Amino acid sequence: MRSEGSVVKPWSNESPSHIFLRLRPSDSESNSFLALNKKIDQLAREIRQRRLVEREREEMLAREQEARREAELASRAKDDFLATLSHELRTPLNAILGWASMLRTRKVNDELALQAAETIERNAKSQAKLIEDMLDVSRIITGQLRLDVRPVDLTSVIQAAVDVVRPTVEVKGIRLQVVLDPNAGPIAGDPNRLQQIVWNLLSNAVKFTPKRGRIQVRLERINSHVQLTVSDTGQGISPDFLPLVFDRFKQADSTLSRAHGGLGLGLAIVRHLVEQHGGTVRAESSGEGQGATFKVQLPVIIAHGAVGTVSKALEWGGLDLEESPVFDCPPTLRGLRLLVIEDDPDARELVSTILKQCEAEVKAVGSASEAFEVLEEWGPDLLVSDIEMPEEDGYSLIRRIRSSNIKKARIPAVALTAHARTEDRVRALSVGFQSHVTKPVDPAELIAVIASLTKHRE
Repeated sequence: MRSEGSVVKPWSNESPSHIFLRLRPSDSESNSFLALNKKIDQLAREIRQRRLVEREREEMLAREQEARREAELASRAKDDFLATLSHELRTPLNAILGWASMLRTRKVNDELALQAAETIERNAKSQAKLIEDMLDVSRIITGQLRLDVRPVDLTSVIQAAVDVVRPTVEVKGIRLQVVLDPNAGPIAGDPNRLQQIVWNLLSNAVKFTPKRGRIQVRLERINSHVQLTVSDTGQGISPDFLPLVFDRFKQADSTLSRAHGGLGLGLAIVRHLVEQHGGTVRAESSGEGQGATFKVQLPVIIAHGAVGTVSKALEWGGLDLEESPVFDCPPTLRGLRLLVIEDDPDARELVSTILKQCEAEVKAVGSASEAFEVLEEWGPDLLVSDIEMPEEDGYSLIRRIRSSNIKKARIPAVALTAHARTEDRVRALSVGFQSHVTKPVDPAELIAVIASLTKHRE
């Protein structure tokens, strides 16, 4: 009887050994199995190879995308820096050339002439400092910045730097506390560069400390080092920006409505000079609005340092003011109400003086918020506005005016700015300005533009 699923039939005459041989695969079957295994192995190797190639392709693509992103960021950073550099150079040049042109016309009295000379000198020094910072960065990048090393008493260096910033400190009503350890001891270094370190740190503190704030400068001996600490109760540094604070061309606020100017070079120069003296510098801050502290440590005995004298020379190109057009005041400006919005005091005074010389009635304010109030209450015939201003920039101001329901919402407007690129002009016209005049301002051009925009006035 056959059992279901049985391999050996009971009535079979085959021996058990013969049955066993029948169960073994034949040679052809073995060859098929080996061939199949080889194909499986080969397929597995191909799959692994393809996965490896795909992984390498993905990594290459990721690297390419990252490189492209970094290149785009670098290009954008370069464009932003050049725009900022143009603005920072043109701003003092605006006051220099503007007041020089006013002096040449002999339309100023003795008091105004003295004010013009002081303004020209102050802005020339500001521009010279900016150019010197740029040259220092160039020397740093090319490795050409050298130190004239000698024994230096840091207390006298610090006092000299404090004397330079003291007038600004007094104007802002900042309380400046200087604590110097007379036993800190002299160090080996370049006195001019050490004073530059202290001055840059102090200037940074003064810039970001509000009125009636406090700045402390402390010098003390700590083991084999002297430590200079400059702390303030000012704006502070956000945790995100703190690691970047000593990087070149980095600024926590690079928008048009930033409250503070500059190129972001001072602290980068400080770090390099400190390191050249064999020291270290670090920044500390609890966050925005919590103030900031900068600590510089310098060895009492410097084991290394290049000795050399840096000769500083600037070759200035001549400006032929005789070629500047002398402006004639058109009768249409007599009695014209003009509103000037400019956060820089020197530039504000210059533009106001130019317009008053043509017998216009002028009101000048330092911010967009003040401008909006004057616009509603006074009702000027035309406004001249700077673009880069704290809190609210000129673009935002003109948009707000154009979209408002006030009587003067369609007032003619002139953008007077140090942002002089073609795209800056296009943007100014597109947001609602009727004209774009670049700094340094040419009085004749400004007068002609205003006369053209107001010639329809009855």
